[in-house]
Amino acid sequence: MPPGGSGPGSEAERLEALRKVCLFDYLLHIAGLLLSAGLFSVVALIVNYIKRDSARGTIYESHMNWMIRTFWWTLFWIVVIAIPAALLTLVTFGLLSFLFVLPGLWFLYRMIKGILRLNDGQAMPS
Repeated sequence: MPPGGSGPGSEAERLEALRKVCLFDYLLHIAGLLLSAGLFSVVALIVNYIKRDSARGTIYESHMNWMIRTFWWTLFWIVVIAIPAALLTLVTFGLLSFLFVLPGLWFLYRMIKGILRLNDGQAMPS
């Protein structure tokens, strides 16, 4: 974008750049879940926080907020599950470990839902 944001198509270019950032972040979040034990998701979270201000007032702001909330709620539920699972590991011999799949599935569902709505040009619900 030219300095000062002037010129033909500068707003369209900005919106297209934000759309690409959102898509990249969704893919990073999914890769974080499937490939890197959450490390890629941390990178995506940082990008979400950095780019959220530049997305203010657009549908992409809702996508950034959606990804941020999804990350933190997933982390919350993993911690909530980890505490009793760790305490009961000796008793259950790890039988509760399947519970860790549930936040991961919810996370994946929300990321896929976000990608689909992003591709349709729709904002995420708040």
